[in-house]
Formats: sequence, C-alpha cells, structure tokens
Amino acid sequence: MKLYNLKNQKEIVNFSEAVQLGLGTNQGLFFPVNLPIIKKKLLTEMLEMDFITRSSKILNMFIENEIESETLYNSVKTAFSFTGPIIKQVEENISCLEIFHGPTLAFKDFGARFMAQILSFLNKKEKKTITILTATSGDTGAAVAHAFYKMKNIRVVILYPKGKISQYQEKLFCTLGHNITTIAIDGSFDDCQTLVKQSFQDIEIRESTCLNSANSINISRLLAQICYYFEAFSITPIKKREKLIISVPCGNFGNLTAGLLAKSLGLPVKSFIAATNSNDTVPRFLENKIWDPKKTISTISNAMDISQPNNWPRVEQLFKRKKWDLKTLGYGSVSDKITKKTLQELYELNYISEPHAAVAYRLLKNQIKKNEYGLFLGTAHPSKFKNTIEKILNIKIPLPSKIQNRINLPSLSYHMDPNFLKLRNFLLKK
Repeated sequence: MKLYNLKNQKEIVNFSEAVQLGLGTNQGLFFPVNLPIIKKKLLTEMLEMDFITRSSKILNMFIENEIESETLYNSVKTAFSFTGPIIKQVEENISCLEIFHGPTLAFKDFGARFMAQILSFLNKKEKKTITILTATSGDTGAAVAHAFYKMKNIRVVILYPKGKISQYQEKLFCTLGHNITTIAIDGSFDDCQTLVKQSFQDIEIRESTCLNSANSINISRLLAQICYYFEAFSITPIKKREKLIISVPCGNFGNLTAGLLAKSLGLPVKSFIAATNSNDTVPRFLENKIWDPKKTISTISNAMDISQPNNWPRVEQLFKRKKWDLKTLGYGSVSDKITKKTLQELYELNYISEPHAAVAYRLLKNQIKKNEYGLFLGTAHPSKFKNTIEKILNIKIPLPSKIQNRINLPSLSYHMDPNFLKLRNFLLKK
C-alpha cells in the first residue's frame, strides 16, 4: 500500500511506515495513492461473510502484500474480539447503529485495537520502545489505553482537557498506570491536539522517543473503521438498503472519513450527514465556503467539542479524487438545548441514547425523506454520560461492570498547562 502526504504529495510511504510515523512532514495526513473498488459480484459475496472474514478482506485491499493474509486475519480477529455492530430500531424508517459494545464502550475500540495489533506486529523485529502520544476529547483515550495496556516496548501518553470529559470516561483510562500515562491539560481539546502536533514537529522528540499517534490521523485506525460500515449494510434489511442514509456524529471527522471510504470502495450508501454540535466549523464551511474555526465551546456532547477537525482534509481529498460534489454531503449542527430535547424525544420512543448519538439522530430526523431509511451512529454507551442523562431524563442508569470496576480507583493523571516546553521536557525525561 502506498500513501502520500496531503501537504507534500512527493512524500510517499508504505502502510507500515505510515502507521509508525502517524503524520508526514509539516503535519501532513497520509492518504492512499490507490482507492480500490469492489466489483458488484464480489460485494454481494462479501456481504454474506462473517464480520471478521469480511473485515480482513477489506483491509487487505488497502494493505495488499505488506502483511500476509493469515497474519492480517488473526490481527483483525484479536482486535475485534467483542460484540460487533448492532442495529436497534427507533422508528419505522430510522434505527441506531450501536458500535459501542467493545471493552471501553465506544466505537473507537475498533480502530485502537486494530492499530495496537498492527504496531505490535511491526515492532516484533525491531523491539524498540515506541511512544504513543495522543489527544482525546473523551473516548479515544480509553480505547487507546486499553488497546495498548501492558504491551511490551510501547509507552502511551494521553492528553485530555481537564474537567471537560465525563467522570466515567476519565475513570476508564486514568486509573490504569503501568505503560499508560495520562495528562490533564488546562485547556480545550484543540489545545491538546495542538500540543500533539507540535511534538511531531520536534525532531528530537520524534527520534528519541520513536513518536507515534493513535488519533484518527493514524491510517490504521481509519482503515479499521471502514469495516463496521460494511457490517451495518449487511445487517440492514435488504429492502431498506437501496436508499440508506447514515448520520455520523462528528468531532475529528475520522468516523465520517471511514464511512466515505466505504462508499468509495463500492458500498452503495445513498448519502451521509455530517452532524456536529455547536462547534460547527464544517457545517458553516459547507454553507458559505469559508473556513473559519471559532473558539471551542464546551457542550454535553463533549467528544465533538472540536473546532479544527484533523480529518477534514482527507474528506476534501476523497471528494476531489472521486469527483464527488461536496453539495451531496448532508450537514448540520445542533445546540445543547435541542440535544436535550432530542434525548427526551428518543426516550419517549423507548430508546435511551446519549448526547452524541442524539445530535446525529436530530439531523437525520430533520433531513430524511419518506422513502429513505436512516441509520444514526451510536458511538458511546449512555452510561458514560450517566450524570447528564439522568438529570435530563429523570431516570437512573446502571453502570456496566467495565465502568463500575474502575469508579472507585484513584486517578493517576498528571496536570499541566497547555505549554509545549513543559510537555517536551516531560516526554524527553521518560
């Protein structure tokens, strides 16, 4: 697999290099040189396969001969060893695609665990110590921490905005210790993301720590996420597949990018909706063609509190390469006030949701047509937002054992100002 740097198209790397580098020069994202297409006959056959078999074949289309088919299959089997996507009907023509049944109760388990398997495989020969530096707005931190927990020769450092992720999200990854280091940054997620980017620009940090990132900027995470869109299509009733609309709650836009790559492969999804909260840089851009990030606003859908989404350049590149019209991409933003009303509306429909999925549902509900069938992505278990949902719906939500077992453990996090020199010293000392 060959990939090029979106900021320097002369920089071309293979899959293993892209996975280990994370970012190219000038913080450029890697993007596939070739975009494979599945022929209709093969697509029909693949949709009949089990999730693991189909996923390994999809990934093999990108990775090609860099990793042997059997090794790749085993990596996928280990990575996706939990309950896969489930469709829960909410209305006659709208259902939720629940992709939060993994170890950390979030969709990011798919990408993080696959990346961990691939990095572990690639590092077996060299046996060097790799530092994974990543920023989280809520769920990435837990998924990455658990995916790499106690892995040999891998050190994980996770930055998150202090006081701006839920208590239950924090407990999942800030109580592990061992090779997992967590740092609460006194700022926004964008501040955390900026610190990660600055670290990648620092040659000494990159070389002395073998720096890598597990954010959705890493191509291995992104490719893994393509797989559950195919699974979603395969478990959708055949009669409802023809006019399928998928609404994706968007923060860093990795999830949407993966969905669009699935469509690029040949998955016949009619259209996608880019659903954001009040941090609406992309919806405003699609409306007026002006890229104008505002100061990040804290909302109850905190994992989407991102004003400068990293993956948007990949979305634009894909539309350009496929000669798709950006006007075909649905979009919209939802305020906290409407998100709360939507959670109540979903509850009246006998479905307990959480804020991110509610944002996606609201925009799908607003934009879907009578003859269409819609899926909105449920990206995190409602219990991760227990306090918020209980207050809005006036109900009690039991904690799953995965959270209950960690709730009384002490936080092992460091605290730091959003100061790159401080982070630099921290990374180089370890």
